[in-house]
Amino acid sequence: MGEDAPEAEVMTAVLDEAHQGDIEGAFGTIGQHDTGARRTWKARLLTLLAIMGPGLIVMIGDNDAGGVSTYAQAGQDFGLTLLWTLPLLIPVLIVNQEMVVRLGAVTGVGHARLINERFGKLWGAFSVGDLFILNFLTIATEFIGVSLALGYFGVSQYISVPVAAGLLVVMTATGSFRRWERFMFVFIAANFLVVPLAVYRHPAAGPFFAHMVVPGVRGGFDSTSVLLIIAIVGTTVAPWQLFFQQSNIVDKRITPRWINYERTDTVIGSVVTVLAASLLIAVAAAAFGHTALSGHFSNAGGVARGLANYVGYVAGALFAVVLLNASIIGAASVTLATSYAFGDVFGARHSLHRSWREAKFFYGAFSAMVVAAAIIVLIPGAPLGLITTGVQALAGVLLPSATVFLLLLCNDKEVLGPWVNRPWLNVVASVVVSILLMMSLVLMATTLFPNIDVNKLALVLGGVLVVGYVASGLMMARAHSRRPLHGDVPSEQRATWRMPPLSLLERPVWSRGRRAGMYALRGYLAVAVVMLFVKAVELGVHK
Repeated sequence: MGEDAPEAEVMTAVLDEAHQGDIEGAFGTIGQHDTGARRTWKARLLTLLAIMGPGLIVMIGDNDAGGVSTYAQAGQDFGLTLLWTLPLLIPVLIVNQEMVVRLGAVTGVGHARLINERFGKLWGAFSVGDLFILNFLTIATEFIGVSLALGYFGVSQYISVPVAAGLLVVMTATGSFRRWERFMFVFIAANFLVVPLAVYRHPAAGPFFAHMVVPGVRGGFDSTSVLLIIAIVGTTVAPWQLFFQQSNIVDKRITPRWINYERTDTVIGSVVTVLAASLLIAVAAAAFGHTALSGHFSNAGGVARGLANYVGYVAGALFAVVLLNASIIGAASVTLATSYAFGDVFGARHSLHRSWREAKFFYGAFSAMVVAAAIIVLIPGAPLGLITTGVQALAGVLLPSATVFLLLLCNDKEVLGPWVNRPWLNVVASVVVSILLMMSLVLMATTLFPNIDVNKLALVLGGVLVVGYVASGLMMARAHSRRPLHGDVPSEQRATWRMPPLSLLERPVWSRGRRAGMYALRGYLAVAVVMLFVKAVELGVHK
């Protein structure tokens, strides 16, 4: 797939030697020293097919059991009025994950290791600790999805959940990255079953596109609707995505030469995942809009049964299969993200290219998390729907912290050299973080003061944000006016520039202001998590 030519050996930070070598994708192979130009569309397409995977998998995996459940709840309880949130998330997905693409290809190491090495073990523990707790709860929601999906067909959860857990372990621990990626593409293809589901119910096109561009909430903004909006954000743009895609790019051996192809992979995945989410909301809204179930979401299993009652058995079956497929690919991706992070932090071998014998810790951690999450789901009487929504909202609340670390790394010249963020990208990412923080503040305020006027509160906070944007813009303009975008590295050398070993890099020095800001962010998020828990309990009591 191009000309192979030996390149000069450079010292890199790659931890596991299995992360070096040929790219062995599901649909093709690219040689490690391939430097051939892709001059024809056929050659470019074949290259894209070989590289495609990490972006699609992370995006489709994000439409997991919690995602399917959250989108169905949005449609059942609020009709089409929350559709406008999804198109806004496409640029957020692309901006966040494009930064991850550069970090993975240029550094050759995972997200957790970069945080640990660049900011110290304290912040590394915070970051990976957050990831582990959130991911473990998310994995549990995937098995909730398996239980509810196969329960529609009369399969006991005591059969479906253990079988799914065993399938996940067997599918992952094959010792072949290519084989694992091919498994994932089977689930990616099954994700498109949402299209015949939408055709079967055929929601009206006019209102669908109108609500895509007109913001609003049926019944007005309150703490319940804000919680669901945060859940939509959290399930569509989740912290685990940062860790998964960066490590998966490293594991697939993608280097800076192929960054543009991986960016394309990520953009395609972003559009596909938002389209599928939009169709799920539309199907639930059309099916339950004028029924007794409108505004009374219980869980994804209830949605499948409701579709069977009001639309037909086939519609319920299609939704159940979509839910099952989402649960499996979600569990595979989220668990693997955590196993990759553990390998980064503890310096253990962590590659899908390795067999179980070569990477016992990596596969052992994966298996332990799968088994533990499966056991939790089998506990009788658990409020499955509430747990699912709460976990997605928790992801939304914790996302600003993850994005801040991502921004710091992508502006670290020692780490990315000529690949550091452009100023406009920092602006967009900062806007995303500030809006997410504003949403969590609204949730906290409405939980403490249920009668507060949410619209006025949003206007006040919006005004504060605008003032902050103007002040920050002036500061950034002054700071970047004297700094070249990509240093003195010629464009042809960027394709081979890799981060040196981490031990050779100078550690970044935080100013007192930045350190205080980071501690303030952590403290605020801790309070926001407590308020989220209070709101979740409140909703559970009133069910």
